[in-house]
Amino acid sequence: MIRSMTAFASGERATPWGLLGCELRSVNHRFLETGLRLADELRALEPVLRERIAARVQRGKLDLVLRLRAPESAAGLVVNEPLLEQLGALAQRLDGSFPRLQVEFTQLLQVPGVLRVQAADGEALQAQALALLDEVLDGFVAAREREGDKLATAISERVDAIERIAGQVRELIPAIREGQRAKLAARLADLPHPVDPGRAEQELVLWLQKLDVDEELDRLSSHIVEIRRVLVQREPVGRRLDFLLQEFNREANTLGSKSVDARTSSAAVELKVLIDQVREQVQNIE
Repeated sequence: MIRSMTAFASGERATPWGLLGCELRSVNHRFLETGLRLADELRALEPVLRERIAARVQRGKLDLVLRLRAPESAAGLVVNEPLLEQLGALAQRLDGSFPRLQVEFTQLLQVPGVLRVQAADGEALQAQALALLDEVLDGFVAAREREGDKLATAISERVDAIERIAGQVRELIPAIREGQRAKLAARLADLPHPVDPGRAEQELVLWLQKLDVDEELDRLSSHIVEIRRVLVQREPVGRRLDFLLQEFNREANTLGSKSVDARTSSAAVELKVLIDQVREQVQNIE
């Protein structure tokens, strides 16, 4: 099963220290390149995160974001009670001097140092982050595989079309050879001096050999078999497919250069168009 290099996945996980959020996205790239944006509490995880990603992704330019949002409930908050008591005592002591002064409890909580987020347990938070990354990676790989299925279908359709055109060319070859033989015979008949039949036949054979495309069609057939085999493999196949397309293009170019018939010339052009379409799809494959 082939995989696309373009995908996105995200997830969240509630922790005692806040809400962990993870996003992972990728685009095409020749190799694996991973960029990380991490919450300060998770920066020590960078080497481990890269290893986790590299174990499941081989190609693409990836961006990983791991953020920690402070808890919205009081469960993860810590009150500095000694400071709060001091502020309350100070308010009572100054009450006589400022009779109109009214201090709400919520105002006291806003004084710097009174309310703070509970300090995170480093190891526990990192374990939660890694578990969340594994979940997001599962979704990320699944998204790549779904997109890969679409790419495989598009490639298979074009490979089928390439095979049909190659088959049509193969069927045309005997008629084209016979036509070239008739053309040469007509030209020889128009010459003012007779030509040795044996020599004429020898020259005809040599000329037809230069125009022979059986070998190119055979190689094209073998490439078609190979690309179909590669499309169902589990490991990354993008580089292999790219190499195969170079071979496809070489055979199509040779077919066009040897063509002496409008039909085979047209077939060569159609082949090149289809090969370019496949190449566009292959650029997205891991």
